[in-house]
Amino acid sequence: MDSDGILFLLALGPASAAGLYWMLYRYYRNTDKSHHFESETEVKAQPVTGVGEDAKVNEIRGTQETQIRGNNVGDYRKRVQRT
Repeated sequence: MDSDGILFLLALGPASAAGLYWMLYRYYRNTDKSHHFESETEVKAQPVTGVGEDAKVNEIRGTQETQIRGNNVGDYRKRVQRT
């Protein structure tokens, strides 16, 4: 095998690695197919209106309580809802 063939094989490795990287980048990023929310979506703003009254429900002042009432940290099986 002559020196030109060896140089071709040595250059083929990095070139194919760069090509594979670019192909995977384009496949997973989909930059040409992604939705541009800021330019393609029309958002119509409306004035904020309050319906009814806001009722104050509960107030906790200070830092006397170290835990939140009703937490379920220790009861993890109850937290996870399995179907």
